Parts: sequence; structure tokens; C-alpha cells
Amino acid sequence: MVRLLTLAHQRGASDLHIKVGNHPIVRVNGRLARADDLPVLDTAAARALIESIMTEEQRATFRERFELDFAYSVPRVSRFRVNVYQQRGSIGAAIRAIPMGVPDLETLGLPQVVKRLCALPRGLVLVTGPAGSGKSTTLAAMINHINQTRSEHIVTIEDPIEYLHRDQQSVINQREVGMDTLSFADALRHVLRQDPDVILIGEMRDLETISTAVTAAETGHLVFATLHTQSAPATVDRIIDVFPSHQQAQIRTQLAAVLEGVLSQTLAPRADGKGRVAAIEVMIATGAVRNLIREGKTHQIPTLILSGSRDGMQTLNQSLRALVDQRVITYDDAAAHTPNERELAQLLGRPVPA
Repeated sequence: MVRLLTLAHQRGASDLHIKVGNHPIVRVNGRLARADDLPVLDTAAARALIESIMTEEQRATFRERFELDFAYSVPRVSRFRVNVYQQRGSIGAAIRAIPMGVPDLETLGLPQVVKRLCALPRGLVLVTGPAGSGKSTTLAAMINHINQTRSEHIVTIEDPIEYLHRDQQSVINQREVGMDTLSFADALRHVLRQDPDVILIGEMRDLETISTAVTAAETGHLVFATLHTQSAPATVDRIIDVFPSHQQAQIRTQLAAVLEGVLSQTLAPRADGKGRVAAIEVMIATGAVRNLIREGKTHQIPTLILSGSRDGMQTLNQSLRALVDQRVITYDDAAAHTPNERELAQLLGRPVPA
């Protein structure tokens, strides 16, 4: 498996898929391709490959649960996030490459307002987007920026740990679900006793995790977390909808008070073929945005984002337009990632699609 991971890395793959009855499959610049020069994997070969990078404890967990997440490092190559699963009675794996070094904000081309969010003393900052949209990378860069510029105690709760941080100005403790703690919710119940200044939650998956994250932000901590939503309004609605109806008015008030910003991103292929770049919708919780959240008028948030450039806000289409104007991505790829192609075409002075 180490040789296969090294080969995938050399081919610039972001992901590697192992499936019985198929060649290994790689994803390069967002597109899947079979590695036809490698042999088709039978059941025994696939199991041997995958289990070669698992510990005995991990093998036992997989036999019991049929699901497993963990991280694996190949020295001088890359770190990988591994998801092992069962399909049609046979083992399979989805493996994502994680760069060995922690990224910085400038390299990722993130908007300048992100530094302002990293400088906040308290509040809730959310990074959202579909699976594979670079949320973990953006969060790692934000934690890295805080680590370089502030003296804080940072506690991360991840499943699994992806980027490995070293203490710089800050002290960072990274906790992995399943290894260092039983669950996100369990870790969050205890984290406030650990004297944290900054808390990173790998994913807000349930009511208890979301509720505790909001409480942590209320009590003076800077909290970062992810959700699988694709826009700021959808993010606010998702959080509210998790709660029973009789609690939703209260959580609206709480969220309006603690939410500081939402970054909703997607990854588009670079025009030069050298990887992918993030296009990002940015919502900053101005007074007007907080009022809309409190009043349940989240459908009006896009209008404030559209006109909020002075506060550092931008719509996804404004981000895509800038990337096209700078020739970082093509118009066709921008159109494939926009929620509103007519608006994008108008922004770029292109013919409006029928």
C-alpha cells in the first residue's frame, strides 16, 4: 500500500479509491481516472492492501463496525485520511492526501477578511461546503495563522487528525475521536475545563455538539467548526433546524449574538491544470446580518452579502468572477460550480444562458 500511495501522490492525486473488481482509482484535479497500468484488485488483494496500513486494534474495530476512519503517514511523501468501509460484502477504501506541511492563508489565496476572523477574541466562525471542498485545509490554515501570531491555548477535536500542528506562539492540543476521546460531543463536554482560548470542532454533527459549540462561544471562547452546507443562509437554517421547535427562538437569539462569520467554499480546477483553488462566499455577522438571523429572515442574507464588500463580504459568484478575471479558472469551470449561472454570466459580461 505504501508504494501505491506514493504512486498516487506522484500522479498528483487528491484521492485514491480501492474497490474489489477494479483497478485502483485516482482523483486528479477533481476528476476520477482508473489506473489501468495497475492490476485489477480481487478480494484478497484489496483486503491485504488496506489492512497493511491498519493496526490490529483498527482491524478489530472494522470487523465490529464495518466502518473506520484514521490517518496514515508515509514519510517524505504525504499524510493521508483513510476511510475504510464495506460494500457488497467486500472491503473498500477512500483515501485522501493531506499535505505534510500546514498551509498558510496566503498560499491558499483566502480573502484578507479571514485574518480578521482569526484575530477575534471570541465567537463562532464556520467553514462550510460539500465533502471534498477543502474545509479542513482552510481551517488548518486559520489555526496555523493564530499559532504564528497569538499566544493562545488551542484545542482541536478531529476525526481523524489531518494536519499536524507544532506549537509556535500558541500551545496546541489535538484530540482525535476514537483515539483520544469517544465522540465530538464527549470531548466538548470536557473541553471547557481544559482552559482553552480557541476550540476547533472538526464537524458539528448533532444537536449536542452544536449546542455546546454555541455555549462555548457565548462563554468567551473563539470556536471554529465545519458543516456540510453550501451557503451562509443554509448554514444558519441548518443550525436552527437541528433544535426542537420550542427551542428555535432561543437558539436564533444565541446564534445571532455569537456567530462572527461563515465561509462557504467549493473547489474548482485551476486553468493551468495544477490542482484546484477555492471559491468562497464570505458572510460577516454585521449588525444587519445579526438582526436577520434573530428575526428568522435568513432568505434576505444574500442581499446583504452582495452589497457587503466594505465589510469583507462576497458572494460565491463574486469570488468565481474574480478567479475567471485573473485567469485562475476557466469560465466553464466557474459555471459548473455556481448556484446561479445567469448571475455569473451577467457579472462577467457573458451571454446569459437560456
